[in-house]
Amino acid sequence: TELRSWLGWAVIRAIYDGLSDFQVRRLESMGFGPFFRLEELAPDVALIQALKERWDPECHAFLFPWGHMVPTLEDMVRITGLRVDGQAVTGTTYTSYQEPVERLLELEVQGERSSLVQWTALQASLGVASARRQTGEGQAEHMERMTDDARAAMAEEEGEAADRDLWRFLTLVIGKLILGTRGDPVSCRCLPLLEDLSSVGNYAWGAALLAHLFDSLGTSSRVMGVAGFFPLLQVWAYYHLPSLGRGVARRRGAVPLLQRWQFCRDERSLRRQVTMIHDAMDTIPFGHVQWTPYVGEDDATQPWVERGRPYFDRDIWLHCYNIVVPLHHRLVTDWTVRVREQLDDWERRGKEVVSEAASDEDYYRAYARRYGAQVYRGTRRPLDPEGRIASLEGVLHSTIQQRDDLQAVVDQLRGELERAQQMVGGDSSSREDPGRSVLEGQLAAAAARAEDALAQLREREQELKTALA
Repeated sequence: TELRSWLGWAVIRAIYDGLSDFQVRRLESMGFGPFFRLEELAPDVALIQALKERWDPECHAFLFPWGHMVPTLEDMVRITGLRVDGQAVTGTTYTSYQEPVERLLELEVQGERSSLVQWTALQASLGVASARRQTGEGQAEHMERMTDDARAAMAEEEGEAADRDLWRFLTLVIGKLILGTRGDPVSCRCLPLLEDLSSVGNYAWGAALLAHLFDSLGTSSRVMGVAGFFPLLQVWAYYHLPSLGRGVARRRGAVPLLQRWQFCRDERSLRRQVTMIHDAMDTIPFGHVQWTPYVGEDDATQPWVERGRPYFDRDIWLHCYNIVVPLHHRLVTDWTVRVREQLDDWERRGKEVVSEAASDEDYYRAYARRYGAQVYRGTRRPLDPEGRIASLEGVLHSTIQQRDDLQAVVDQLRGELERAQQMVGGDSSSREDPGRSVLEGQLAAAAARAEDALAQLREREQELKTALA
């Protein structure tokens, strides 16, 4: 993982250094300048995995003993330098990207219905045919050779060839780093937004990165790592959870803030490291959590921060093509502030609670619908070591509640249908008022669909009872 990560950074940095001056200026005008000045950061796989196992996909936040925490748009813009203001990264997605890939990149996608291009083909089109280090070649010599190869393949003057270089390079950067996928193929879904190079800088690529990262964190914890720009998570943890001791500051005053950190290597096994990080998270005193780590930063040297400030400290929907996820900023509360609020609450003798449930039965029914399966699944019984009986009980309980709710819907639809039939009053009135006949037909169809669904739920209920028995 570390080797692949270093090669990715090295190739992109070498190609960037091989661009012509006017191409670099165009990228600067798009707002990518600070991001392209970043240097490689070795991945802390154990820290990323430990954070992933603390992610709650329902509220899109990390769950820690002291409360919720989540990387925000301010974290994003300060750590990476990518803009979070501007137009949402969204639009039409296509079944196949073969046409724009052939027209703009002069390459081919992996399949007829695909949005992926080969990483090696894309980097080769930019002059770097091989990223492997030659025998006896040091890191500096390796980088210099790749930069020379890229410079020789790049267009030296403005025009169609120079535009194609930028389309290829931006596809590589966005598809491999910013909105990266697992494995070697590079996504080219960004191409429709890149076609007009003069408008590329109008998009909030940093916000899209955060949406993509949130979506990747929501995958199964059994899948190692995350797809996307993992250094954001690492440096976010270095700033907010310094007690973990996973990173060390190396360049005071450098911006974006990712420039200041390097990973403290740990030679212990991955699983041992993950376990130790979890143990540390469970025992960190809340006073050691840094909720506002950027106080005192010189924002004058970070103009991208000022541009993004109107988007800070707000609940907002993050967009990345067909991924739209919420950023629940209200969940992220400084514990020291919360303690003062809790003490004030005690002095006010708390707040009177009035139940919204009309009866105990209503309460238990609502609770079972929301938490039944989770509560039963979490039960530990001596004769049920694998939790299978408890899991079946929870699913059965939830199914019964769904059946009762659907029965109420069926009863309501049947009542509405009877009233509609009484209003129609026979064939002659139906012909006089066809709207009533249409209403009757719609209600009958809806009632029939609901009854079919109810019958399926009853069958499912019986199957669960049989399995439980």
